[in-house]
Amino acid sequence: MTVETDILIRQARREDLSALVAIFAADAVGGHGDTTDPEALADYARAFAAIEASPDQTLYVAECDGEVVGTFQTMVTTTLTGRGSSAMIIEAVQTRADRRGQGIGAAMIEFAIAEAKGRGIGRAALTSNAIRKDAHRFYERLGFKPSHLGFKMALK
Repeated sequence: MTVETDILIRQARREDLSALVAIFAADAVGGHGDTTDPEALADYARAFAAIEASPDQTLYVAECDGEVVGTFQTMVTTTLTGRGSSAMIIEAVQTRADRRGQGIGAAMIEFAIAEAKGRGIGRAALTSNAIRKDAHRFYERLGFKPSHLGFKMALK
């Protein structure tokens, strides 16, 4: 395993969109129907614009040697529970398949946690597909604890 030392985590830009879509489309486990078909680009561009316009969401990329090699998104949510506590939700964490095992995923999660702490947010949470056992071990190594059971419902 090679540990990557020059990982730049930065906010995603529109010109990163093709690289991001390629990372998601290459994920056979996710089952999100992502595709590099040029006809789908408008859907991704609309989603990117919505994320970019939201004060509570940020899309990031991990870059090594000028290449996008990973991504994740953060969302801040505030609830009345916990006396009005806020949480940073970390979602869509992906490292390009050919770059896994190089410390990129850990760098992305550590960056997200530092961002949350810097904003005074007291909790970070994420979800992971139930069949991604390696990812679960990875998140536990980083200090996350399984605590809730998630449910989803397809609406279309």
